[in-house]
Amino acid sequence: MQQKKLMGFVALLLCVMLMMPTMTVNAATTIYNEQTGQEDGYDYSLWKDYGSTSMTLTGGGTFECWWDSGIGNALFRKGKTLGCTQSYASYGNITVDYGVNYQPQGNSYLCVYGWSRNPLVEYYIVESWGTWRPPGATPKGQITVDGGTYDVYETTRVNQPSIDGNTTFKQYWSVRTSKRTSGTITVSEHFKAWANMGMNLGNLYEVALCIEGYQSGGWANVYKNNLTFGGSSSGNTGNSGNTGNSGNSGNSGNNSYVTQCENMTISGTYAGRISSPFSGVALYANGDKVSYTQYFGYGTHNFTLRGCSNNNEMAKVDLYIGGTMCGTFYFGGSYPASYTIKNVSHGLGNQLVELVCTSDNGTWDAYIDYFEITNP
Repeated sequence: MQQKKLMGFVALLLCVMLMMPTMTVNAATTIYNEQTGQEDGYDYSLWKDYGSTSMTLTGGGTFECWWDSGIGNALFRKGKTLGCTQSYASYGNITVDYGVNYQPQGNSYLCVYGWSRNPLVEYYIVESWGTWRPPGATPKGQITVDGGTYDVYETTRVNQPSIDGNTTFKQYWSVRTSKRTSGTITVSEHFKAWANMGMNLGNLYEVALCIEGYQSGGWANVYKNNLTFGGSSSGNTGNSGNTGNSGNSGNSGNNSYVTQCENMTISGTYAGRISSPFSGVALYANGDKVSYTQYFGYGTHNFTLRGCSNNNEMAKVDLYIGGTMCGTFYFGGSYPASYTIKNVSHGLGNQLVELVCTSDNGTWDAYIDYFEITNP
């Protein structure tokens, strides 16, 4: 009799386990040599001249990196490659919200990094460094951005590696007078301050959070890295040109504002974060949703959602802005894809944006990755 009771309990337990949703956790990808690619809407790059390195991609803008003391020069970065089609002003306000466990053992930089063309410029916004504070030159002046003071430098590299091969080019620098390893960097305010000092960038090739090591060792865990385009400026630049706000999201140009779904407010009976097939959110039943507040300075936008169904059934995610239903994203399979609703009219100012699971069919419907707002 006891044996029958035990067998019945085991059978019941198995049924419950089969009915529960599963979340598969895939191992993070680690690369060791020069490589570029994309993960969760962010472009990544490992560049080096020689030596031992590793870069582990941990989803979204985050990553971990390590470099051996035998390296020459190595750069690990995640951000956005823009292709040199537009000036920085066309992207509106550009910010990086970051947090890093940064452990250099020698010469190294923690910075926002990138390039422009016409003119060809390599630029650095340095937040922290190792044993040597770059760039070893006389500053052109000081600026105040995001409550911190930065020395500004302009240097020249002669016949050195660049995005256009070995050539001669300018370097622009903002270097904090005191180190920090977390906070918000209002990148566009630095660009405007440089322009006021005669240091003009061309069309943007790249904006990325970067860890650089030079003839040294060390490691870093970039546990937060959210890059956004558009929105209102809060950089509070001073001391070199009276730079001010660069406009609100959607006011002009080809602004893009990307928000990772796992960084939104998650609500609903079954909603939760996932790590596979991407770092994002699972909306398991009707009413499960993510939401956040977005400022709109212009009344029409395109909206893109990357996601998938967790099975072969149709997953539907409704878009609400300010409580008004504005369209539906459809995901018909388990392979991640991006879908866009174009020319959506909506309210101005601060609006509640909601992505809501609908048409639940008794299984668990939508996996969502990131949400992007662009001008039509």
